[in-house]
Amino acid sequence: MALLEKLNLIKTAHAHCDVPCGVYETDSAKWAAETCMKMVEKIQGLQPPAAGDKQAMADYSNTMVRSIQVKEEFAKICKDQLLILWTDHFKPEHLQKWPELHDKIWKATKQCSVVKRTVKMEEAKKLQDMVKEIAEIFAESKKMVMR
Repeated sequence: MALLEKLNLIKTAHAHCDVPCGVYETDSAKWAAETCMKMVEKIQGLQPPAAGDKQAMADYSNTMVRSIQVKEEFAKICKDQLLILWTDHFKPEHLQKWPELHDKIWKATKQCSVVKRTVKMEEAKKLQDMVKEIAEIFAESKKMVMR
């Protein structure tokens, strides 16, 4: 490999993003936010078993832990997907058209953390609404002609 580089047979490729243009989407963030809502709903609906029923308590605890784990995992997925859009898709031209975009994404990624540390439906719904709003901007941004 070093010999090929010295012979100048290998060229370094440069790209302005991590993935080919046009691959970006908001479905993953929307799906992740919806999953968080479903997990909050499931957690809030769990009923603790009667005292002394060890098997029911084990099953309850297992379901609770798994539901929390999924909620946390998908809140992180949502945050990651929003940050990918922010760092790789959105350009200065988008900020000119939507000057509030930075604030919207910043607040939405912060909301992902709120959803991770709480079990409140209003917080999960707030995240879902924020992601929907960013997705609408994203859809409009794809219609813009970039230089």
